[in-house]
Amino acid sequence: MPDFNKVLDPGNYQDGQINTVIEIPKGSNLKIEWDRKNAAFMLDRIEPAIYQKPVNYGFIPQTLDEDGDELDTLIVCDQSLPTGIWLKANVVGVLIFEDDGEMDYKIVCVPEDNRDDGDSISSLDDLKPRLKAQIEEHFKHYKDLKKPGSTKVEGWGDKQKAIQIIEECINRYNNQ
Repeated sequence: MPDFNKVLDPGNYQDGQINTVIEIPKGSNLKIEWDRKNAAFMLDRIEPAIYQKPVNYGFIPQTLDEDGDELDTLIVCDQSLPTGIWLKANVVGVLIFEDDGEMDYKIVCVPEDNRDDGDSISSLDDLKPRLKAQIEEHFKHYKDLKKPGSTKVEGWGDKQKAIQIIEECINRYNNQ
């Protein structure tokens, strides 16, 4: 398996296109994480079945978020994407999220070429309100059975806010 932080860059993020690697497929309750030290995926834990991911979950290579991990992505599409693949994606916004007192941003994106939906999502406004509510509900409560109240959704940011966060995380990665 390649070390994604060595073979991929973040993408053309200034124009809203990123490279993202899938960690957790949509519908899974397995908390799979990229282990930077060993350049491999690991199963961190199994979440309760009621906390399946509402969207595909991944990361942007060569980034470092405030929580010490690569910057997370939420990849919106109808299909579950398998762990370990990477794709080019278009940024549509960001979920502003706090986990155990640390900012843990989630860049919301869609596959760059989705002919199934005609590339119909280009901003957060294009997401179905029900999907946004499900994403918020998931991240507000997925740790409730172990650490109630340890997560907080602070809101949403637009594409420009997402690009700003990506740039900050790239700079943090480059300065480590």
